[in-house]
Amino acid sequence: MTALPLNELLSLLAAMIAAGLVGGLVAGLFGVGGGTVIVPALFYAFEVLGVGGEGNLHTAIGTSLLTIVATSWRSLRAHRSHGAVDETVLRSWTPWVGVGGLIGAAVAGVTSMAGLALVYGVCLAAIGLQMGLMPERFTLRRDLPTGWGRRATGTVIGGLSAMLGIGGGSFGGLTMTLCGRPIHQAVATASGFGVAIGAAAAAGFVAFGWDAPGRPPLSVGWVNVPAAVVMGLLTTAVAPWGARLAHRLDRRVLRRAFALYLVGTALSVVVKAL
Repeated sequence: MTALPLNELLSLLAAMIAAGLVGGLVAGLFGVGGGTVIVPALFYAFEVLGVGGEGNLHTAIGTSLLTIVATSWRSLRAHRSHGAVDETVLRSWTPWVGVGGLIGAAVAGVTSMAGLALVYGVCLAAIGLQMGLMPERFTLRRDLPTGWGRRATGTVIGGLSAMLGIGGGSFGGLTMTLCGRPIHQAVATASGFGVAIGAAAAAGFVAFGWDAPGRPPLSVGWVNVPAAVVMGLLTTAVAPWGARLAHRLDRRVLRRAFALYLVGTALSVVVKAL
């Protein structure tokens, strides 16, 4: 990082600051994880500035996961102050989404950048289409699964979230709403999944990327330390603002606008990586 020319270093720092601010707001407002903003911003910054190489997308995802730990904790605290968190669901689902996060990091560790970009693009586009097209009150069942259904679903939520570098809000929130839970409760409760996913998956990205080639400077495994510090501080500070806004605004227009952003970002990351 320090070997970059000053103008490129400042450009990378500006991209980190902007992504951190927007990512924190998005994490609190939509419960989808700031990684939907942080991952593409970091990936494009690394690619445009010519730092790293084949490990750029892995590093962007791993870095995002580490920042999610702090962001999710702050977002969860803010939602708890509104009494919107289902603590029973949070306690019973968190271990399984954590296990899934570690599995997702392991799968990413043996996946090429092109393959990971394809997974990222397809899943991110699916999240965007769900947010933009699916009615918020659409349900598939009356309540959340229990027993092995909970274990399997929680593991899948954690695994996919880890491979996208996002918290559990996207897939966790979707699961809860499809199982009849109110949207605000789903967003609030699923925001807490990000603590377990981020911690487990970030540790996995460090371990599995320890000696990987093509990483940006000052990276530990597939986690870029300067980016994690800058973005972690900013997303943690801003996430509570988003959580407060989530309880005040009519989110239909915002959801549709953000859905368009997600679909466009998904396509651009796939094209850039391929």
